[in-house]
Amino acid sequence: MATQNRPLSPHLQIYRWQISSVLSILHRITGIALAVGSLLLVYWIIAAAVGPEAFAQAQGLIGSILGRLLLFGWTYALFFHLANGIRHLFWDMGWGFELKTMSITGWTAVILALLLTLLAWGLGYWQMEGL
Repeated sequence: MATQNRPLSPHLQIYRWQISSVLSILHRITGIALAVGSLLLVYWIIAAAVGPEAFAQAQGLIGSILGRLLLFGWTYALFFHLANGIRHLFWDMGWGFELKTMSITGWTAVILALLLTLLAWGLGYWQMEGL
């Protein structure tokens, strides 16, 4: 019996990406990012408990450009994971499986997460500036 050299399933070179598959992967990535980001939060809390010098060092790290970028990404991950998780809850109830609905709710989760992230950071900035 001759063996044919063909892929057993579609591979990335010919597979057409869909919003549902991309958001499924993003949902998993944001879940991991939330777990890893929680370690940064734990570090910050432990530094506060250890004393002023450790807390100042933690604040320096978190307040740096890299730290703020990580916090911004963590905030987006939190809001996206929440919005997409709500979308999954509707799927668990059997709602929203039509292709058009899946696309609309997927983009809604992405945009809502971005808007909530910008709102949270904007409110935090205004709070710091005393506006």
